[in-house]
Amino acid sequence: MDRVKSSMQQVPNAIPKVIRRTGGANSLELEKENFERGQAVSINKAINTQEVAVKEKHARTCILGTHHEKGAHTFWAAVNRLPLSSNAVLCWKFCHVFHKLLRDGHPNVIKDSMRNKADLTDMSRMWGHLSEGYGKLCSIYLKLLITKMEFHIKNPRFPGNLQMSNRQLEEAGENDVNNFFQLTVEMFDYLECELNLFLGVFNSLDMSRSVSVTAAGQCRLAPLIQVILDSSHLYDYTVKLLFKLHSCLPADTLQGHRDRFQEQFKKLKSLFYRSSNLQYFKRLIQIPQLPENPPNFLRASALSEHISPVVVIPAESSSPESEHVVETDDLVDTDIPVLPAAVETKFDDLFGTTAAVDPFNFNNQNGMRKDDKDRLIEQLTREIQSLKEELEAFRLESGRLCQALRGRVSELEAELAEQSHLRLQAVGEAEFLKAELDDLRRVREDTEKEQRSLTEIEKKAQANEQRYTKLKEKYTELVQSHADLLRKNAEVTRQMTVARAAQDEVEAVRREMQEKVKVAQEVADRQEKAQQEQLQELQRELLSSRTELESLKSTVTSSQQSSEALSTQLAALESEKADLVQSLSKVEAELAVRGEELQQAQTSLATERESGVKAAEALQNQLNEKESREQALESQLVAARWCSLQGAVEEAERIIQDSLAQIEDPAHISCTSSADYLASRCQASLDCIDRLPPALETFLADNTAVSELVRALTQCGHLVGDTIVQGSATSHMVPVEKADALSESVKTCGTEALTLLRTMKQRDTMSSADISKLKATLHLILDTAEKLRPRGLELQQGELGDLVEQEMAATSAAVESAAARIEEMLNKSRAVDTGIKMEVNERILASCTELMQAIKELVLSSKDLQRDIVESGRGAASMKEFYAKNSRWTEGLISASKAVGWGATVMVDAADLVVQGKGKFEELMVCSHEIAASTAQLVAASKVKADKDSPKLQRLKQASRGVTQATAGVVASTKSGKSQIEETDTMDFSSMTLTQIKRQEMDSQVLVLELETRLQKERERLGELRKKHYELAGVAEGWGEEEEGTG
Repeated sequence: MDRVKSSMQQVPNAIPKVIRRTGGANSLELEKENFERGQAVSINKAINTQEVAVKEKHARTCILGTHHEKGAHTFWAAVNRLPLSSNAVLCWKFCHVFHKLLRDGHPNVIKDSMRNKADLTDMSRMWGHLSEGYGKLCSIYLKLLITKMEFHIKNPRFPGNLQMSNRQLEEAGENDVNNFFQLTVEMFDYLECELNLFLGVFNSLDMSRSVSVTAAGQCRLAPLIQVILDSSHLYDYTVKLLFKLHSCLPADTLQGHRDRFQEQFKKLKSLFYRSSNLQYFKRLIQIPQLPENPPNFLRASALSEHISPVVVIPAESSSPESEHVVETDDLVDTDIPVLPAAVETKFDDLFGTTAAVDPFNFNNQNGMRKDDKDRLIEQLTREIQSLKEELEAFRLESGRLCQALRGRVSELEAELAEQSHLRLQAVGEAEFLKAELDDLRRVREDTEKEQRSLTEIEKKAQANEQRYTKLKEKYTELVQSHADLLRKNAEVTRQMTVARAAQDEVEAVRREMQEKVKVAQEVADRQEKAQQEQLQELQRELLSSRTELESLKSTVTSSQQSSEALSTQLAALESEKADLVQSLSKVEAELAVRGEELQQAQTSLATERESGVKAAEALQNQLNEKESREQALESQLVAARWCSLQGAVEEAERIIQDSLAQIEDPAHISCTSSADYLASRCQASLDCIDRLPPALETFLADNTAVSELVRALTQCGHLVGDTIVQGSATSHMVPVEKADALSESVKTCGTEALTLLRTMKQRDTMSSADISKLKATLHLILDTAEKLRPRGLELQQGELGDLVEQEMAATSAAVESAAARIEEMLNKSRAVDTGIKMEVNERILASCTELMQAIKELVLSSKDLQRDIVESGRGAASMKEFYAKNSRWTEGLISASKAVGWGATVMVDAADLVVQGKGKFEELMVCSHEIAASTAQLVAASKVKADKDSPKLQRLKQASRGVTQATAGVVASTKSGKSQIEETDTMDFSSMTLTQIKRQEMDSQVLVLELETRLQKERERLGELRKKHYELAGVAEGWGEEEEGTG
């Protein structure tokens, strides 16, 4: 009763304890008045200043009141009269009751409470100024309640108790990934507020004692039951939404979500574990345990492993605080209000009993007395209350069962989702296998078609050329990596320069500060000396004044002993004495002022000295830091130099190993090279290797000089690797005996180069690196290349120069003649042929004419470029002398010119036969390719001595591209004409029997095998012809005579 009275006294306008009966009052108004009175009593009993937990029966009455009036107007009308801002315990218990109303009250409670959001915010800010006790907890709790209201206003699909099915959760996002993303962020914020309250309560309790069994501890722990209920649902929905987002968005986009979830998961797991060990919670709530590790959102199947946490609340009858108290004023609708027992007893004492002996009682005219009616009403009220209690128990039991069933449904839905996912995977694998089976069938059909088509086999022969092109590209990439290493070395050198400049700057600053400190000390010493001199001077003046004063005193004494005649002199002396005393006091005051000034000067001097010392110490610390930083940079620089050197060595090893692997590749057999180019590569490698020992000695003497060694190593790797590849390619064009010797020399060169690079990997073996074996091997390869180089044409200087002009003129004439013949053949074809044949012949001859024009342009460009080369390179010599001096280049130019003229003549002959119907289209295509190769040879021979910036060289390259395009046009028109002219047999097997079809199939297979055998033989014959051509070319150039001379 005392507790109720104290809570009633907190309300300024408390409801009167006795409500008089008014005979004319409306029953609805009376019921509303009783309802408001009951709500006010329950609210004041639940929210009071006593530090005990809120009783469930009072909170339940408030919750039922919100459902009765479908809102929270009565609740807020009563709460607004409470002094929440002046009592922290009162505010804490208000937050607890308000949290219960938000969870279990009528849905309109959230809307009605939003009107008081500003007041709650101000109250939270006010309580936040307290750093401990209930004040800080009230601030955190109010922030949580405001966040909860805002969340439910933004997401009205979520009920106050956050209980939703998976389908309702899907509908909340409206099937939009942006909505799911924003909803997850809001749930993270909501759960963060819940965790903050959790941590705040635990941090405010002394966990070393059994605080959960004390009334004060239970007052703080009681609201955490609502927090546990909200947190379990928020954790479950967050996991499901994150799996949903990971199925729609990239994993990198959701990295922030995963990090935040990991942090909240650890906190929530720890708090659930700590709460489950408290005695207070064991009889009120069954707290779930989270898994050991958080879910792996990057694996979609992990959703099936997720188990929704289910919070179980035991039967409320087990709690002594949950006993339900029947209040008839709230639950029974009666027309006559029930008076308190004390009032009725007092009325009977004054007027006697009312029911049996009242003569003016007309209520018993229906044969029933008032007492019987009251007893019946009370009996019915008790029955109704008992039924309501049973209904409430049944509702809670059904709620628990529904929650358990929802958990089971969630597990079954997860299993169903996993099974659906597995089914989709199985369907996808089946479709993939079916597609793969279809691909295999198509591949089989394509294979059969390829066996019938010889042209497809011819295409495979070009794969080796593409492989060689790729190898060239890889070589370009290696050159680029070498350039990158050089740039890295330059960057390291620049950093070292910057570090040295910083060290010099620090030295200059240190010297400057030392000079400033010295100057400041000198100035302070001079000031101190000057002040000491002034002090000594003042002391001397003071002594002299005291001496004068003593003399004056003796004079006064003698004057007193003298006669009265000297009285006037005595007065004057006394006045003079007063003046001297006054002057003495002034001097002493001035001396005190000077002493204070001296003290101030000494103080300032000491301060300046301390500041100077501190500045010197700071500069010394900065200098030490600079020196340590410089040492660290120096060590990093040394490590970077060694790393760059090791990188260069490893890069050179990879290049040489790649070159050795290339020459072992069967596809490399089709690659060829000339002995001249091999000799040039060998000479370049020897020159580069000669630069290696000086660079190595320089590096061993001074480890900062690493750039030259890195450059030499990388260049040696490139050149030696190129020498190996070109040596192997040259061996494919020489006789077998020389080819074997050259191949062995090339492999030995690669082995020696790798051995040299291995010795340079270690610091201790670097000084013993020997390049003599590698140089000997390269000299052997160079001698072999010199022997394989063709001899000169043994022509005189004048004859060689004239021969160049003659061959170029002959080439131009051959091209002109070929163009004229093609024009003549075109006119004949137009006169004789008709239909498709005339169209095909016109197209082929037109493309041949374009090719001749392109070749003509190329020859003219080559002549101009050669003239430019001769003019720029011969100096004072004549043109013939220049050709004779560069005889090998001249011979290559003559050979290329001959090849172009011969190719043009052969192509015209092939075109003539094709137009007449006697030739083959393949011959025309082969001639086109031969012309393209000859023109490429002419371009290479022309630009080998040209300036790369020469406009005539650019014109020659443009003409070469024109020849290539015209050649492609000839091949394309030839193929098109061939497809139009040749008639394909229609494959009609409808009239054939099974035996005939089988016979035809066997004949086709026999034909395919015969064609494949013929193709293989022709390839072998082509290889032998190329070898023989190389041998005959060598004999023509004098290779045989050179061998006899050496033999």
